[in-house]
Amino acid sequence: MISKKKITAVVIAVLMMCTMLVGCGSSSTAPGSSASGSAATESAQDSKDSVLNTKVLRVGMECGYAPYNWTQSDDSNGAVKIHGTNDYANGYDVMMAKKLAEGLGYTVDVYKIDWDSLPVALQSGKIDCVIAGQSITKEREKTVDFTNPYYYATIVGLVKKDSKYAGAQGLADLKGVTASSQINTVWYDKMLPQIEDANIKPAFESVPNMLVALESGSIDYVCTDRPTAMAACVSYPDMQMLEFTGDDNFKASEEDINIGISVQKGNTTLRDQLNTQLAKLTKDDFNKTMEDAISVQPLSDDK
Repeated sequence: MISKKKITAVVIAVLMMCTMLVGCGSSSTAPGSSASGSAATESAQDSKDSVLNTKVLRVGMECGYAPYNWTQSDDSNGAVKIHGTNDYANGYDVMMAKKLAEGLGYTVDVYKIDWDSLPVALQSGKIDCVIAGQSITKEREKTVDFTNPYYYATIVGLVKKDSKYAGAQGLADLKGVTASSQINTVWYDKMLPQIEDANIKPAFESVPNMLVALESGSIDYVCTDRPTAMAACVSYPDMQMLEFTGDDNFKASEEDINIGISVQKGNTTLRDQLNTQLAKLTKDDFNKTMEDAISVQPLSDDK
């Protein structure tokens, strides 16, 4: 016969085991990752947020690259709060992030990160993905994985309306132009060198900075993509877009114009989840969303 003392000891042992099991229970992790992966490298605050809400897609972007993304002071037009700040992010990237996250049952948490630091933030696990107008290049695919395109861009140029290059009909008309673009982009690395005798100035850290340089006259030409040029012409009425349609045009490959979402290398789960949602959208959907972004872009944010 078991004594009451032994029964009490058994009960206490069982209760202790239950407590340990609860303490070791699974905690929330980033989409498509393991607890020993990206979630393990989050800051204390990020980890706390992740535990409180397991349905969060942490998205990195510049928040200064209209019409893809920008910063504003309120939540108008569906803007999303920027993580750790009192500001909000909006633009094509935010709109697309919300569409994709909604299909997955997630909410969006936007992280404002400098362009050059986005891959580092992704690799470290601070964010789950980058939705920031990135071209899908072989060089970038060495360190990150990309989804299928979420936008198909066109390479164009920007000049001042009173510039001697305003009437350019092809690359030959840009011979000797003083030009630049944003750092670590196909515009700067691959397109500008195609202009004969171009005086290529150092690249700019951000799109707003390169537009200010064009506006001030320190450069005569900026190479960019069509949406960025369209948004710039809204913010700067004295600028005009140069879009060449003949043979004397930039030679661009598919990887130069296809814009994708990057995820941590090897995170095929999240990549495939995003691709499933992207497959539900068409090029017309992408273009309509871009038009919506341009129509609500704050005119002052890029100046």
